[in-house]
Amino acid sequence: MLDKSTGRGGALALTSLNHISIVCRSVEQSLDFYQNVLGFVPIRRPGSFDFDGHWLFNYGIGIHLLQSEDPDHMPKKSEINPKDNHISFQSVTAVGKKLKEMGIAYIQRRVEEGGIFVDQLFFHDPDGFMIEICDCENLPVIPLGGENNLQQACKRVGFLKQQQQQTQQQQCHPAMQIKEDSLPLCM
Repeated sequence: MLDKSTGRGGALALTSLNHISIVCRSVEQSLDFYQNVLGFVPIRRPGSFDFDGHWLFNYGIGIHLLQSEDPDHMPKKSEINPKDNHISFQSVTAVGKKLKEMGIAYIQRRVEEGGIFVDQLFFHDPDGFMIEICDCENLPVIPLGGENNLQQACKRVGFLKQQQQQTQQQQCHPAMQIKEDSLPLCM
Protein backbone atom coordinates (compact mmCIF):
# COMPACT_ATOMS: atom_id res chain seq x y z
CA MET A 1 0.00 0.00 0.00
CA LEU A 2 1.04 3.59 -0.50
CA ASP A 3 2.44 5.48 2.45
CA LYS A 4 0.49 8.74 2.16
CA SER A 5 3.23 10.76 3.86
CA THR A 6 5.85 9.98 1.18
CA GLY A 7 3.62 8.97 -1.71
CA ARG A 8 5.93 6.00 -2.41
CA GLY A 9 5.26 3.27 0.11
CA GLY A 10 6.88 0.08 -1.14
CA ALA A 11 7.54 1.36 -4.65
CA LEU A 12 9.56 -0.91 -6.91
CA ALA A 13 13.26 -0.05 -7.23
CA LEU A 14 13.22 0.72 -10.96
CA THR A 15 16.23 2.17 -12.74
CA SER A 16 14.91 3.42 -16.10
CA LEU A 17 12.46 2.94 -18.93
CA ASN A 18 13.77 0.06 -21.03
CA HIS A 19 11.35 -0.14 -23.95
CA ILE A 20 7.81 0.24 -25.15
CA SER A 21 6.06 -2.39 -27.25
CA ILE A 22 3.76 -1.46 -30.09
CA VAL A 23 1.48 -3.94 -31.86
CA CYS A 24 1.53 -3.19 -35.60
CA ARG A 25 -0.57 -3.96 -38.66
CA SER A 26 2.70 -4.25 -40.59
CA VAL A 27 6.00 -4.44 -38.70
CA GLU A 28 7.84 -3.61 -41.94
CA GLN A 29 5.86 -0.37 -42.42
CA SER A 30 6.38 0.55 -38.77
CA LEU A 31 10.09 -0.31 -38.98
CA ASP A 32 10.43 2.13 -41.88
CA PHE A 33 8.61 4.86 -39.90
CA TYR A 34 10.60 4.46 -36.67
CA GLN A 35 13.90 4.34 -38.57
CA ASN A 36 13.35 7.05 -41.16
CA VAL A 37 11.07 9.47 -39.30
CA LEU A 38 12.20 9.10 -35.67
CA GLY A 39 15.80 7.92 -36.16
CA PHE A 40 15.67 4.59 -34.31
CA VAL A 41 18.25 1.93 -35.13
CA PRO A 42 17.32 -1.76 -35.53
CA ILE A 43 18.98 -4.03 -32.98
CA ARG A 44 19.13 -7.81 -32.64
CA ARG A 45 16.22 -9.53 -30.94
CA PRO A 46 16.25 -13.03 -29.50
CA GLY A 47 16.13 -15.69 -32.22
CA SER A 48 13.95 -17.90 -30.01
CA PHE A 49 10.92 -15.66 -30.57
CA ASP A 50 8.35 -17.46 -32.70
CA PHE A 51 6.52 -14.32 -33.80
CA ASP A 52 7.36 -11.53 -36.24
CA GLY A 53 8.76 -8.27 -34.90
CA HIS A 54 11.65 -5.83 -34.78
CA TRP A 55 13.58 -4.24 -31.93
CA LEU A 56 14.90 -0.70 -32.24
CA PHE A 57 16.94 1.55 -30.00
CA ASN A 58 17.88 5.23 -29.69
CA TYR A 59 17.59 8.13 -27.26
CA GLY A 60 18.18 5.79 -24.34
CA ILE A 61 15.06 3.65 -24.92
CA GLY A 62 13.98 0.69 -26.99
CA ILE A 63 10.91 0.23 -29.13
CA HIS A 64 9.69 -3.31 -29.76
CA LEU A 65 7.48 -3.63 -32.81
CA LEU A 66 5.19 -6.68 -32.67
CA GLN A 67 3.23 -8.01 -35.63
CA SER A 68 -0.49 -8.11 -34.86
CA GLU A 69 -2.05 -11.56 -35.00
CA ASP A 70 -5.16 -9.99 -36.55
CA PRO A 71 -4.10 -6.80 -38.36
CA ASP A 72 -7.43 -6.38 -40.18
CA HIS A 73 -9.27 -5.95 -36.88
CA MET A 74 -6.92 -3.43 -35.27
CA PRO A 75 -8.70 -0.17 -34.44
CA LYS A 76 -7.95 2.68 -36.82
CA LYS A 77 -7.32 6.16 -35.46
CA SER A 78 -7.60 9.18 -37.68
CA GLU A 79 -8.09 12.04 -35.23
CA ILE A 80 -4.90 13.35 -33.65
CA ASN A 81 -5.81 13.76 -29.99
CA PRO A 82 -3.10 15.03 -27.58
CA LYS A 83 -5.04 13.45 -24.70
CA ASP A 84 -4.63 9.96 -26.17
CA ASN A 85 -1.93 7.47 -25.13
CA HIS A 86 1.40 8.60 -26.54
CA ILE A 87 5.16 8.63 -26.20
CA SER A 88 6.95 11.96 -26.12
CA PHE A 89 10.42 12.87 -27.37
CA GLN A 90 12.42 15.99 -26.61
CA SER A 91 13.61 18.15 -29.48
CA VAL A 92 15.02 21.64 -29.59
CA THR A 93 14.59 22.01 -33.34
CA ALA A 94 11.43 22.82 -35.23
CA VAL A 95 10.21 19.55 -36.73
CA GLY A 96 6.93 20.78 -38.22
CA LYS A 97 8.55 21.68 -41.55
CA LYS A 98 10.20 18.26 -41.78
CA LEU A 99 6.91 16.48 -40.99
CA LYS A 100 5.20 18.52 -43.74
CA GLU A 101 7.92 17.51 -46.21
CA MET A 102 7.35 13.87 -45.25
CA GLY A 103 3.59 14.23 -45.72
CA ILE A 104 2.84 13.45 -42.08
CA ALA A 105 -0.23 15.18 -40.62
CA TYR A 106 0.28 16.78 -37.20
CA ILE A 107 -1.25 19.25 -34.82
CA GLN A 108 0.64 21.85 -32.87
CA ARG A 109 -0.04 23.00 -29.32
CA ARG A 110 1.57 25.46 -26.92
CA VAL A 111 1.39 25.03 -23.16
CA GLU A 112 2.05 27.93 -20.78
CA GLU A 113 2.89 27.55 -17.13
CA GLY A 114 4.00 30.56 -15.10
CA GLY A 115 5.42 32.39 -18.11
CA ILE A 116 7.22 29.29 -19.45
CA PHE A 117 6.11 28.08 -22.88
CA VAL A 118 6.33 24.53 -24.20
CA ASP A 119 5.74 23.82 -27.88
CA GLN A 120 4.32 20.41 -28.80
CA LEU A 121 3.69 18.56 -32.06
CA PHE A 122 1.48 15.46 -32.14
CA PHE A 123 1.24 12.93 -34.97
CA HIS A 124 0.54 9.24 -35.54
CA ASP A 125 2.76 6.32 -36.48
CA PRO A 126 1.39 4.02 -39.24
CA ASP A 127 -0.88 2.25 -36.71
CA GLY A 128 -2.30 5.36 -35.07
CA PHE A 129 -0.03 5.31 -32.01
CA MET A 130 0.48 8.92 -30.91
CA ILE A 131 3.93 10.51 -31.03
CA GLU A 132 4.69 13.86 -29.38
CA ILE A 133 7.72 16.02 -30.05
CA CYS A 134 8.17 18.81 -27.50
CA ASP A 135 10.60 21.14 -25.81
CA CYS A 136 9.36 20.00 -22.40
CA GLU A 137 12.78 20.52 -20.81
CA ASN A 138 11.65 24.14 -20.40
CA LEU A 139 9.22 23.08 -17.67
CA PRO A 140 10.78 22.69 -14.24
CA VAL A 141 10.25 19.37 -12.47
CA ILE A 142 8.67 20.38 -9.16
CA PRO A 143 8.05 17.53 -6.72
CA LEU A 144 4.72 17.34 -4.97
CA GLY A 145 6.33 15.36 -2.15
CA GLY A 146 9.70 14.08 -0.91
CA GLU A 147 12.65 15.83 -2.52
CA ASN A 148 14.92 12.77 -2.14
CA ASN A 149 12.87 10.91 -4.75
CA LEU A 150 13.46 13.70 -7.25
CA GLN A 151 17.20 13.80 -6.56
CA GLN A 152 17.48 10.09 -7.32
CA ALA A 153 15.51 10.57 -10.56
CA CYS A 154 17.75 13.48 -11.61
CA LYS A 155 20.87 11.42 -11.01
CA ARG A 156 19.47 8.70 -13.24
CA VAL A 157 18.52 11.19 -15.98
CA GLY A 158 22.06 12.60 -15.95
CA PHE A 159 23.49 9.11 -16.19
CA LEU A 160 21.15 8.20 -19.07
CA LYS A 161 22.11 11.33 -21.03
CA GLN A 162 25.76 10.40 -20.69
CA GLN A 163 24.99 6.80 -21.64
CA GLN A 164 23.16 8.04 -24.76
CA GLN A 165 26.16 10.17 -25.74
CA GLN A 166 28.38 7.11 -25.34
CA THR A 167 26.10 5.04 -27.54
CA GLN A 168 26.19 7.70 -30.25
CA GLN A 169 29.99 7.92 -30.01
CA GLN A 170 30.30 4.14 -30.17
CA GLN A 171 28.12 4.05 -33.29
CA CYS A 172 30.61 6.42 -34.90
CA HIS A 173 33.66 4.81 -33.22
CA PRO A 174 32.76 1.17 -32.37
CA ALA A 175 36.18 0.41 -30.91
CA MET A 176 35.81 3.16 -28.28
CA GLN A 177 34.80 1.75 -24.89
CA ILE A 178 33.95 3.86 -21.82
CA LYS A 179 33.52 2.36 -18.36
CA GLU A 180 30.10 3.01 -16.83
CA ASP A 181 31.52 3.66 -13.37
CA SER A 182 33.76 6.45 -14.68
CA LEU A 183 30.79 8.68 -15.48
CA PRO A 184 29.93 11.47 -13.06
CA LEU A 185 26.29 11.75 -11.98
CA CYS A 186 24.32 15.00 -12.08
CA MET A 187 23.52 17.10 -8.97
